[in-house]
Amino acid sequence: MKTMENRRLALLYTMLALPAFIWMVPTLWMVSLSLQPNALLARTTSNTFWGLIPYPLTLDNYVNLLAHGQVHVWFFNSLVVALGMTIGVLVLSTTAGYAFARLNFVGKKTLLVLVLLGLMIPEQAVFIPLYTLFSELGWHNSHHGLIIPRLAVPIGVFIMIQFFRGVTRDVEEAARIDGANTFQIFWHVMLPLARPAMMTVAILTFLYAWNDYLWPLVSAQRTEHFTITLGLASLQSNFAQSEGLGSVMASGVIASMPVVILFLIFQRYVVRAVAVGGSKG
Repeated sequence: MKTMENRRLALLYTMLALPAFIWMVPTLWMVSLSLQPNALLARTTSNTFWGLIPYPLTLDNYVNLLAHGQVHVWFFNSLVVALGMTIGVLVLSTTAGYAFARLNFVGKKTLLVLVLLGLMIPEQAVFIPLYTLFSELGWHNSHHGLIIPRLAVPIGVFIMIQFFRGVTRDVEEAARIDGANTFQIFWHVMLPLARPAMMTVAILTFLYAWNDYLWPLVSAQRTEHFTITLGLASLQSNFAQSEGLGSVMASGVIASMPVVILFLIFQRYVVRAVAVGGSKG
C-alpha cells in the first residue's frame, strides 16, 4: 500500500512539474540569453537546448548595465516609490476595510459603491486631469508625485473588507467587555488577525508599484527621477539600436529580481490568505 501511495505521489508531482516547467520556460530563456555574448545572439538564440543553457557564459551584459551611472539611482527611486505606495495603501485599505465591514455610519453603502466603482475605471482615463493637477501643484519629477496617485487602490479595500467580514464578532464583543474602544479593537485585535490579508495586499501593491511604467513615463521627465522600469526602457528605447539581445534580457532580469525575491520570501502569507478566503467562502 505504501509503494502504491508513493507511486501516486510521484505521478502527481510529475504531472504538476511539467506545466510548471512549461510556464517557467520564458523566464529561464530570458536568464539564459542574458548570460550569453551579444555577438553570438546576433547569429542564433538556440545554440544549446533551445537557448535554455547559456554557453558560452558571460557576465558582460550585467557588468555593462550596472556600470551605467544612474542605474543605482533608478533602483533607489523605485524602492522609495514602491515602499511609500505599499505603506500608504496598507493604511488606507485596512482602515477603510474595517470601517466598511464593521462600523455603521451615514452613507456607508453609497461610499462603498463609489469605492468599488473605482475597479471599473481604467487608470489611463484619469491621466490628463492628474497630469494637469500635478503640474499646477508642481509635484512632477518627485517621489510623492509618483506615489500619491496610486494610493487609491479599490482592490485593496475590497480584500480587507472581505477579510474583516469573515472574522467572528465574538472577538470584538470579548474585547468590548474588557473595556476596549473601537480604535483599540482595530489596532490590538483586528490588525494582528489580518496579517495574511495585509501581506497579500502589500505584495500585490509592491509588485504593481515596482512594475508601473505608464505614470512614471508621464510624471517623471528628468532622468534622475526615473524608476527602474522607465530608466531601463530609456536605455533600450529602440530595440534595433540596442547594444544587443543579451543586454535587453539582462535589463529584464535586473528589473524583475527584487519582486521575485520578495514573493519567494512572503509567498506563505499569500497562500495562507487564499486558504482563509477559500474556507470562508
